[in-house]
Amino acid sequence: MSGNSHFSASQFTLKEVVQNLINWGKFFSSKWKIVLLSSGIGALMGAGYSQLKDPVFHAETSFVLEEDGIGGMGQMSGIASLLGVNLGGLGGTNGLFQGDNIMALYRSDRMLEETLLSPFDEEHLLIDRFIEFEELENKWASRIDLAELSFSSSKENHGVKQDSVIKEIAKLIREKQLEVVKPDRKLSIIQVNVSSKDERFAKLFNEALVSKVNTFYLETKTKKTGENLRILQSQADSVRAILDASLGTLASEQDRVPNANPLLSTATVEGRRKQVDVQTSAAVFEEIVKNLEMAKINHRINTPLIQLIDFPKLPLKRTEVRLLKGMVYGAILFGVFALSFLYLKRIYQKHLQEV
Repeated sequence: MSGNSHFSASQFTLKEVVQNLINWGKFFSSKWKIVLLSSGIGALMGAGYSQLKDPVFHAETSFVLEEDGIGGMGQMSGIASLLGVNLGGLGGTNGLFQGDNIMALYRSDRMLEETLLSPFDEEHLLIDRFIEFEELENKWASRIDLAELSFSSSKENHGVKQDSVIKEIAKLIREKQLEVVKPDRKLSIIQVNVSSKDERFAKLFNEALVSKVNTFYLETKTKKTGENLRILQSQADSVRAILDASLGTLASEQDRVPNANPLLSTATVEGRRKQVDVQTSAAVFEEIVKNLEMAKINHRINTPLIQLIDFPKLPLKRTEVRLLKGMVYGAILFGVFALSFLYLKRIYQKHLQEV
């Protein structure tokens, strides 16, 4: 019967498990001084960390990005076809920067570098302020002498050292201080958050970045339709000038021969020729005006709506490690470390005794 037992010698019973827990509880209780001392040290370390750790300020801008280029252009194409106007060549850049691409634009080197070269105050740029409060002169002293570099000149006049420093700082901001998210994937709301130890830098950098990216986005989004609009406007002005000149010439010709003899056709040839010029110019002008008006509507449709919802205001939201919070976290962390050390030490001692 013993061979048919359902329990092997290596299995634990509930009684043994409970007894084990009691034994471990007694063991840890006997070491309460070590655990208490470790927790006290952790509390002191947490208190010191909370005092030394600088607060982080958060500048946040949220805005709505609405693009109606595709749907609106489809409706306009239907109306234009009824009028005999072809909008095939007037289309905008509907495929450009759709979806999450504008969020990638916020993280691009170009936008971040241009923002860093924006003014912080009358004498300093944002990059100068970043180097100052991040103490990069000391941190990068072994690699480069930042004190001898100037970023106030135009970017075209920067050397390799300036470009390398700007690129490296842009990388630091992109990886550690910049966050661009869509809180809800179903909505067209985008949030841009800049975190920094310097409150004013966070605010100004956020504002400059949002302004530069959104301006670049609008200009690029409407570049093609804007160029089409300018070309059609130039053509309309040129044809209108020709039409006005033709009307003046026709009037002069009619004044030259006010009562032409109907039996002499040669006397009216020049007048008829000027009349044809006027009719041709008028027909061309009419078609160009149609296309011009459609181009204006198309340009308005392809211009995205960017409406700010929230923007950074002083004082900014800040996160910091409070004194009590730092002490509690430090005590818990060091207490857990002490318990883990005691546990591993006892297991090792039992293993040596069995060997």
